[in-house]
Amino acid sequence: MTSSLRSRVLERSASTKISVRALVVLGVVAVVVYAIDQVAKFLVVTHLTERVPVPILGDLLTFQFVRNPGAAFSIGSGSTWIFSIIATGVLIFVIWYARRIRSIGWAVLFGLLLGGLLGNLSDRLTRPPGFGVGAVVDFIQIPLLPAIFNLADVAIVSSMALFLILTVRGVGLNGPATADEPVADGRAAEEPAPDDAGADDRPTTER
Repeated sequence: MTSSLRSRVLERSASTKISVRALVVLGVVAVVVYAIDQVAKFLVVTHLTERVPVPILGDLLTFQFVRNPGAAFSIGSGSTWIFSIIATGVLIFVIWYARRIRSIGWAVLFGLLLGGLLGNLSDRLTRPPGFGVGAVVDFIQIPLLPAIFNLADVAIVSSMALFLILTVRGVGLNGPATADEPVADGRAAEEPAPDDAGADDRPTTER
């Protein structure tokens, strides 16, 4: 097997190899986000009265329990079933695509996205008025935003911000690019010429 062919085989095998560490990070982040979101919503539903503001940090942070039939930040009220279908599709894509991730940064990104999607999708599937059209529990209100949101929304937006950071820094799914990586077109690096290069070109002594 030539060095060029061997390099291509190694590159393909590396691209299909699953990173257990990245998958563990993704799963842990998703579970933590989902658990915190669901516990927070349980406490809100249990202890707060709908539409009654509760100042937490003066005017900087207020808790106000509302049931949102729309998407993140109360967008698209009345189309809950559409957002349920979209969220389910994105959820399936994230789970399927996770096996390609070997960068810890991207694993955190997908974990935030997965946990946030699961948090809001759980509300739509289990809360009133019914399966697929349940209202999402929102309760966080800050002066910078007119809408009320929840921790799942925060995780989803944070994943988008992290996406921009990783993209600007040039971090791919395999991690930061290094000088050791093969060139883009898959050709192996040129090998140094052997010491006896050109020996065949030397004139032979006539006898």
